[in-house]
Amino acid sequence: MIEARDLTVTRDGRKVLDRVAFHAAAGEVTSILGPNGAGKSTLLAALAGLLPIEAGEVSIGGARLGELTAMQRARRVAYVPQRTELRSALQVETVVSHGRYAHQAGLGRPGPADLEAVEDALRKADVLELRGRRFDHLSTGEQRRVLLARALATQAEVILLDEPTAALDVRHALELHALLEALADDGLCLVAVLHGLDAARRHTRRATLIDRGVVVAAGPSDEVIAPDFVRAVYGVELVEDAALGFRLGGPA
Repeated sequence: MIEARDLTVTRDGRKVLDRVAFHAAAGEVTSILGPNGAGKSTLLAALAGLLPIEAGEVSIGGARLGELTAMQRARRVAYVPQRTELRSALQVETVVSHGRYAHQAGLGRPGPADLEAVEDALRKADVLELRGRRFDHLSTGEQRRVLLARALATQAEVILLDEPTAALDVRHALELHALLEALADDGLCLVAVLHGLDAARRHTRRATLIDRGVVVAAGPSDEVIAPDFVRAVYGVELVEDAALGFRLGGPA
């Protein structure tokens, strides 16, 4: 569904990505892993078309990203940042409705299809009860779900998320992972930058591990998050069954 070939990105005179190959399919959650400074967020932003590419290309569903107009790109791929600059007093439903701009001509009023898409996005992201609240009054976890709902409202085939569980407590992180897996089961292509190797191994089907701007390993998550690769990239030993485990259940 989304693919990069020989992707090279230079920022501030430094090569951040060097001939990176990447692939993520529909119906799966794919993680991008690596230590701090590896180039994970840069790769995600390049896949979204938010950064200039020095060499290589990105394609979505067989269409070259660089040949799409901004509106066409917005209908195909949605990006959910780790941090939002949105400090708006707008109501949640209005924030989510902004995901429909690529489907509307000029400043036209939203039509039935737009209203239906927003309602569906609110439901899927489990933020229906927040629709009338101010975005800037929400918790971090609630804001994350609203931004995901905005991405879903685009009805894009590909959703890119930068560290979606950062700063979330264990319950909200598990709920978000469950939501992403459910969206993948609905046929979407989801790509998430993650720091937690345990979460990536448990909640994503495929993984791409990068270090210093190059791909070290890519494939099924349990094969990528393996002793040799973890030792080579992170300088630590992978110890199986050594961590606490959690699952959803019990009172909220």
